[in-house]
Amino acid sequence: MPHPLVSVIILNYNGERFLPALLTSLSKTTYPNLETIIVDNASTDNSVVYLKSNHPHLKLILSEQNLGYTGGNNVGIRESSGQYVVLLNNDVEVAPDWLDRLVETAEADDHIGALQPKLQSMINKGYFEYAGASGGFIDKWGFPFLRGRIFDTIERDNGQYDDVREIFWASGAALFLRRKSLDESGLLDETFFMHFEEIDLCWRLHHLGYSVKVVPQSVVYHYVSASLPAANYRKLYWNHRNNLLLLIKNLSRNRLLTVVFWRMTLDGVAGLQGLLTGQPQRIVAVLHAHWWIYTNLKTIRRLRREVRSLRRNSREEYLHLIYSGSIVVDYFLKRKREFNTLGF
Repeated sequence: MPHPLVSVIILNYNGERFLPALLTSLSKTTYPNLETIIVDNASTDNSVVYLKSNHPHLKLILSEQNLGYTGGNNVGIRESSGQYVVLLNNDVEVAPDWLDRLVETAEADDHIGALQPKLQSMINKGYFEYAGASGGFIDKWGFPFLRGRIFDTIERDNGQYDDVREIFWASGAALFLRRKSLDESGLLDETFFMHFEEIDLCWRLHHLGYSVKVVPQSVVYHYVSASLPAANYRKLYWNHRNNLLLLIKNLSRNRLLTVVFWRMTLDGVAGLQGLLTGQPQRIVAVLHAHWWIYTNLKTIRRLRREVRSLRRNSREEYLHLIYSGSIVVDYFLKRKREFNTLGF
């Protein structure tokens, strides 16, 4: 087919204020063959009333409970028909040709499992946004960072990262997936509920031998943190818990103990820093996250077995996408605040 069907899945939770702008921008998409599916995650605002009144032609799926990012999107994926699937946040706006560029890239290479567009901030015009920027990576200790954002330093987009290139993970704010690769890897892991689930999915794609790339010629604008602000206790908990779960689930046996030991140690340091700087919720979130890991080892062992059954690729095949240094040391001690300074 010259224009394979693309299923765009929008997960909504109390996003009534964002939906008009998102759906207006989506209606201007120049790609001619897409279906739009909205999954409402048990919103308590007037989102559903708005959608039924103003967009009755769109496929709307109502969940009776909040299934999180993972569960809600999985509902939409199962109901979709496209050769490609896009998971799109409700707090974004898209450029008219955003989908054309992604499909062109995917159609040119069957080994591509996932893509992401360049994500710019809707709030700070001209800057990358926090959750995706121009593609994601991790360091040797499993800390995620972005081409365009390291920790709290967000770069201005001057076109410095406009090359299409391999990345380790693609942002869940606008995640383009090949159906065939998704069938092989499995859907989003609902153990994560929210946060780090897209990194886990991309890691599974690497295990299978698929590549993940960023296509900066496709642009999506993201409000960011519309659901949970950065200092929110729940967000801190999910980030600490799921980063550990990600590593324990996907690391090879010979790397597992060393990496997890140092990550738990650094989590403790972050918790103590929070305590000393008037953010006691951070140390509580760390303790809560670690407790979950200790009390769910049976579940985690099962998840590791599932990943092991997927492995067709050795770590060496995607090692070039893992930063060999420590992003914590480089950022806080060596003052390397921009991606270009890493030599990576």
